[in-house]
Amino acid sequence: MKADGPPATRTGPGVHGALAGFRVVLVDDDADARELLATVLAQRSAEVFAASSAPEAFALLKQHRPNVLISDIAMPEEDGYALIRRVRALGGQEGGQTPAVAVTAYAGRSDRSRALDAGFEAHYAKPVDIDKLIEHLLDIRSASRAPP
Repeated sequence: MKADGPPATRTGPGVHGALAGFRVVLVDDDADARELLATVLAQRSAEVFAASSAPEAFALLKQHRPNVLISDIAMPEEDGYALIRRVRALGGQEGGQTPAVAVTAYAGRSDRSRALDAGFEAHYAKPVDIDKLIEHLLDIRSASRAPP
């Protein structure tokens, strides 16, 4: 099968380098899930700042000003809902408008609605469809580059 263009110009979700220059703060208290997603994003050249807790992710967000926050919901002490409330309380210059994606085992319709109502732009149930998530991140990147 012939590719649509030379590999350097393709930007599909499976293409290495598709997320070059894209900064991600990723938080999940499950080390295996966090490492898997961080690896997949790094393979596509995203710069990933991984955290194991909501407070750590909040500090990383303020420090690195990512293009997107990817957060688990169920975490001890401070969950993803509390984290997104803290993020949304920040001013725009501090990262309060950072696009956020929930990645969680809570997969029901009400869980999705709750995540979106809390301030997440998208909700993905675990196990995550990596191609769909990467497509979403590419959409975020494209939107952030669009002229006002």
